[in-house]
Amino acid sequence: MSDNNIAVIILTYNEEKHLERAMRSVSSFSNEILVVDSFSTDRTVEIAKAFGARVLQRRFDNQARQFNWALDCSNLQSDWILRLDADEIIESDLAEEITKRLPFLSHEVVGINLKRKHIFLDRWIRHGGRYPLLMLRLWRRGHGRVEDRWMDEHVVVSDGYTVTLNGGFLDHNLNDLGYFTEKHNKYATREAIEILNQRYNLFTAQPSLTAKGSSFQATLKRFVKERIYNFVPFPISSLFYFLYRYVLQLGFLDGGPGIIYHFLQGFWYRFLVGAKVFEYNLVLRTYSSRHERIRALERLTGYSLGADI
Repeated sequence: MSDNNIAVIILTYNEEKHLERAMRSVSSFSNEILVVDSFSTDRTVEIAKAFGARVLQRRFDNQARQFNWALDCSNLQSDWILRLDADEIIESDLAEEITKRLPFLSHEVVGINLKRKHIFLDRWIRHGGRYPLLMLRLWRRGHGRVEDRWMDEHVVVSDGYTVTLNGGFLDHNLNDLGYFTEKHNKYATREAIEILNQRYNLFTAQPSLTAKGSSFQATLKRFVKERIYNFVPFPISSLFYFLYRYVLQLGFLDGGPGIIYHFLQGFWYRFLVGAKVFEYNLVLRTYSSRHERIRALERLTGYSLGADI
């Protein structure tokens, strides 16, 4: 088997709008496409099978567990693994760079960062610190896993180092603003779980994100969020974060779609996370044991947290 075989893993739930587009974007360089579906009720599975993808199904709890289950249970044989969301696209210039560069990389290179750009209301959001977002999405099989976190999970690699490729890596969801806010409401719940986990030491500690094992950008953002941002009262932190993005990082240059995006994602979402932490903590602080707090958080969020208690 040559050293540039790539398996692509896509997690799905009701992604008939996006899935074929995502699979076509990787068809020129992938030799395996695995769709891990959370029992979709639309045509997602049908579309995946018609394209020639292998489909496995598992009930969803969170992104990290879903993806690591795919790594452990799918018997992938390719040398490289690519994590791709259903609403993401590998553009032709990046596909060409992957094809040309992968066979010649040193074996000490075990992970590859991609520069993701975000399309919102048909506009590329270039400012507000949103481009480029460096994400480790391609790694040598056996060298990478997704952090076991409820939110803001990253791929972390070991026993080597990472490089960054150029080229178009596009996040372009075709759904409306109602979908966007509903999705971020769910994200906010999961992020609140993660913050309270750190506050009360509810779950097993995970290895820290490092610049060597992921990207310096992701590591720095995690440090600032967990060591500084989360300790500032949320009405203040969310407002100043929005102003930092929209003014100092020039988010206002993104026009009409930009003010909607930066306000919703940079203020409303951050405020919502803080509000949920506040709400859940009112209950959790009345309990003294880890077991009681985990069970209370399950009742509050509707998630089966699956902690070893």
